[in-house]
Amino acid sequence: MKRVNGPWCGRTLGHTLPHGDDKGLVLPPKVAPIQVIVIPVPFKDADTTAIKGACESAVYTLNQAGIRADLDARENYSPGWKYSQWEMKGVPLRIEIGPKDLANKQVRIVRRDNGTKVDIPSTDLVEQVRVLLDGIQVNLLETAKAKRDACIEIISTWDEFIAALNNKKLILAPWCDEEEVEKDVKARTKGELGAAKTLCTPFDQPDASGKPAQKWSFWGRSY
Repeated sequence: MKRVNGPWCGRTLGHTLPHGDDKGLVLPPKVAPIQVIVIPVPFKDADTTAIKGACESAVYTLNQAGIRADLDARENYSPGWKYSQWEMKGVPLRIEIGPKDLANKQVRIVRRDNGTKVDIPSTDLVEQVRVLLDGIQVNLLETAKAKRDACIEIISTWDEFIAALNNKKLILAPWCDEEEVEKDVKARTKGELGAAKTLCTPFDQPDASGKPAQKWSFWGRSY
């Protein structure tokens, strides 16, 4: 990477990647207010009392194990409607309990991040839920890192800077760490989409040599 001598040589962009999709939020388990939502699925002529009791037992067991679980026992909404609502809110795991699950002493668990469904024995509930929550946490982190890294462009000239900026990239560039230089960059890049600015400096610094560049920083527009 060659040394930068241009007038824009600034600090780095802290790029926030939201977790979500067309259905709504996808919350990491560690920050989700509700980590598991339990929904009874009472088909016609099913023993609704037994199903509700199994759901309440699942919620109690999870809460006792330190897992944030809640029960959606509303009777004026269909199970499908509830699925959509809790997916929109980003709850990491959904547990469904219906007549078949009751008969087989199992529960069905659905992951919010990838939609995977799995049936597990009720006796393994806490252990399996913890494994799934840990897996979701790791998956969301790795996915976010991959998206972030795909947006980063390392540049070394002003023309490359402008091209990357117009492509809405997260720009990593060497600069002289001077406030007046950053003001100049803001003035030269001001437009309908906003001006470029520095937002953060990475702890891991690429190799750089010579002056006037003092550090590598991320640049970008705030949209």
